[in-house]
Amino acid sequence: MDRVPYRATAASQAYSELRLPAAILLDNVRSMYNVGAFFRTADGAGIEKLFLSGITARPPKSAIAKTALGAETRVPWNAVDDPSSAIQTLRGDGYEVAAIETSTRALDLFDWRPKFPVCVLFGHEVDGLAPALLDSCDTHVRIPMLGLKHSLNVASAGAVVMYELLRKYRALHVA
Repeated sequence: MDRVPYRATAASQAYSELRLPAAILLDNVRSMYNVGAFFRTADGAGIEKLFLSGITARPPKSAIAKTALGAETRVPWNAVDDPSSAIQTLRGDGYEVAAIETSTRALDLFDWRPKFPVCVLFGHEVDGLAPALLDSCDTHVRIPMLGLKHSLNVASAGAVVMYELLRKYRALHVA
């Protein structure tokens, strides 16, 4: 099957000058495939930067490249030794800091009104974010889950959140 080259449409023109004032901090994300998926989705959604902390793998790694498909060379990223310090720096730069977590104080993703710029934190695939990081966040946000499972794969959750942020930002800034 031949691939049709991408052509800009009137709908896609609404995104041509748009950059999403959002960053992602991954803390202790253990799967390199998930890290690669974050890079790929961050590129697609126009995320400013990824911060990689804890055991989260950093490029160049073949498992990251396998799912990132080159996005790991396009999306700016920083290795972070101390995520709490990075959060304080981001907050000082005016970022809202939001944990994506199923905590008791979490807002529904669709009810959340992010204050851009925003940095969204994702944690370990099984254990989530460390309590100290959760405590340092301005907001906790949960993805609504209607089935028996209470969470998504971390990279899938990242995609849902990034594109919801893009939708909300676009609604504020595109006529």
